Amino acid sequence: MTIRSKTSAAILLLTLAHAAGAADLVEKSASSTNLRTFTAALKASGLDDSLKSGGPYTIFAPEDGAFSRLPAGSWDALYKDKAKLAAVLSHHIVQGRMLVAEVKPGKASTLQGAPVTLKSDNGKVTVDQANVIESDVAADNGVIHVIDTVVMP
Repeated sequence: MTIRSKTSAAILLLTLAHAAGAADLVEKSASSTNLRTFTAALKASGLDDSLKSGGPYTIFAPEDGAFSRLPAGSWDALYKDKAKLAAVLSHHIVQGRMLVAEVKPGKASTLQGAPVTLKSDNGKVTVDQANVIESDVAADNGVIHVIDTVVMP
């Protein structure tokens, strides 16, 4: 095997390895064990298509337990109303890629339109009343930060 063919083979292997490891925001969310409800809600609302190809986005995704802490009956009602569900989920998404170390205190516009208030204090980051409990889950078209509360617009 010549040097040229070895180099071509190495480049091909690296390209295939990168493609196999590549994941969009929806795939990353779906592969997380604590974002099953959020992922199902993205699909039910129709937002999953936008988050597969667009971006970059920063998602503050509520972990599964956050949905169970909503007032009784409110999650079921929200899940049945696609427009309201999309509005609530869009309130958790900010345009652009923002790692947790890059969070600046202040307001950030969400895709839903209403801003969220971001705070960063000695490594502790909050979004409105929600705490970031897992950060910087990288995807090809953005980043996910897992939060402990559903943030309502």
